[in-house]
Amino acid sequence: MLNSSSERVANATRSSLDENVKRKNIRTVIAWFFSMLIGGFLGYLQVPEITQLLNFIATVFTRLFQFVAVPVIALAVITTLASLGARKETGRIFAHTVFYTLTTTLSAALVALFLYIAIAPENVVTASQAGVLEKYKALSYYDHFLSVIPNNILQPFVSGNVLSVLLIAAAVGLALAFMPKTENHDALVRVIWGLQELLFTLIRALLTILPVGILAFTGQLVADIGGGVIVGALGQYTTVVIAGNLLQFFVVIPLFLLVRGLNPVTIARGMFPALAVALFSKSSAGTLPVTLASAEDNLHLDPRVTRFVLPICTTINMNGCAAFILVTSLFLMQNAGIVLSPGTMVVWLFVAVIAAVGNAGVPMGCYFLTLSLMSSMNVPVDLMGVILPIYAIIDMIETCVNVWSDSSVCAMTNNDLKGKLPPLAESAV
Repeated sequence: MLNSSSERVANATRSSLDENVKRKNIRTVIAWFFSMLIGGFLGYLQVPEITQLLNFIATVFTRLFQFVAVPVIALAVITTLASLGARKETGRIFAHTVFYTLTTTLSAALVALFLYIAIAPENVVTASQAGVLEKYKALSYYDHFLSVIPNNILQPFVSGNVLSVLLIAAAVGLALAFMPKTENHDALVRVIWGLQELLFTLIRALLTILPVGILAFTGQLVADIGGGVIVGALGQYTTVVIAGNLLQFFVVIPLFLLVRGLNPVTIARGMFPALAVALFSKSSAGTLPVTLASAEDNLHLDPRVTRFVLPICTTINMNGCAAFILVTSLFLMQNAGIVLSPGTMVVWLFVAVIAAVGNAGVPMGCYFLTLSLMSSMNVPVDLMGVILPIYAIIDMIETCVNVWSDSSVCAMTNNDLKGKLPPLAESAV
């Protein structure tokens, strides 16, 4: 009888908390919606003083997210590996993450390839713009991977090299997992956990003022869109890239979720703050703090899964980037006079997937990675200068797709491992 009464009290408390969360989410959505409307109106006015203020606020928020993003990535990986590294659960989580990452990324590239074949963009006739991009032609694709290997412990954190930070964090986390469980070990791990909780407190404080940032981001976007109209071959190319990303967002990824027994609408609603920040910040790494908070606070996913999967996905799960790299590479090679045979397209399908896995989740990361890749292949990159003015919009959409895929991979991994991980208490230090 006592147990039944306790269960009723617990259920009532849980229901009350869920209702409070729902009301809070509704208020957040309303606040963000009105912030977008106001920001769009202010940007549309094209008043220089207002535009300058919006740019300033947007830059402040971008820097704040960059400030917390790198330490969040490092601490999340360290704490997760420190608690799970010596156990078989780490292999389970990692295996599910890699499987869903590769399948979603490959599907994104396939969708883009089919659209490219169906729409068949024509060649662009344009004056050479090689001077705009001359400084990037010296970049080698090998240099991109070489930059992942750090030569000191501080440089990756100062430069924001996510792959290097992830490598350092993984090494430290595994070292903590396998080192002897002494008092020094326990004290060190407690300090790291404390720092992580401190960062999450700062993140939640930042989220309370985020409507101001959304207002500024929206106004900045509307003020910047004033360029020319995209027509002809460039319009066809842009259609392929954007349509491929939209199909991945609204059709392919929801199908993955449905197959795993998850409701895409529920996942999207819970991850709405992260998707909105990704859209405007154009950085999946910078969005990571919001992605983590949304997954844990709104979807109530296991922190051991979120804090292991999401930092890794931020680096290797680039659905939107795979589509951009493939379509842009094919478009540039086609304009350079290279015959795109079916075999060539299949080869570049896998090249795009591998390149996307190695891309950093920062603004314009896909753009410069594609530029470096094409330059190293001696393919003329003049057209990258033509693509540049419209890349801001492409970057927004593909970053949102990347974070949506990250969230879905995390949700599917959490769903697959539900009940298979030890109780949270057993993982505590």
